[in-house]
Amino acid sequence: MKKNIKIAISGKSGCGNSTVSRLVAQRLGLRMINYTFHTIAEEKGMDFEELCRLAEEDASWDHYLDTRQIGLASEGGCVLGSRLAVWLLKDADLKVFLDAPPELRAKRIHQREGGSYADVCRQTVERDSRDRARYLRLYNIDNSEYGFVDLVIDTSGFTPEEIAGQIAAKAAAAKK
Repeated sequence: MKKNIKIAISGKSGCGNSTVSRLVAQRLGLRMINYTFHTIAEEKGMDFEELCRLAEEDASWDHYLDTRQIGLASEGGCVLGSRLAVWLLKDADLKVFLDAPPELRAKRIHQREGGSYADVCRQTVERDSRDRARYLRLYNIDNSEYGFVDLVIDTSGFTPEEIAGQIAAKAAAAKK
């Protein structure tokens, strides 16, 4: 497999995007790009939730994030894991969408971040709705329409390692 392959991995919150992207990058010896609002919040010394609220009102945050991700990916072979990677990384050799039911995604987020499970369920549904509206407004992208990707994986019945294995196998077949 060529080392300049570009793999785009997207999915909604709690689908395992970050974990799976990291595992795929490690398995294939590629750079991992996971530049997110969490990264920006850290860089700017801001609260993540506050940054998300600002992004809902100010499109420059999304444009900055997306431009930075694509700029990093343009440097060569990589795994780009982001909410919009499969839409924005036009020259990706492999586009993967990770999916899971909202209840499972909320359970994973709850395990990772704690708090009240009921609150996390409500926040997950609200975030999905806000993200979809924002992506439609900013880019005319409906993140529920991903039928164009090369591989869709329902992450419900698989470990992150198994999912990474499926993606690595598809990448090897795509770039021989």
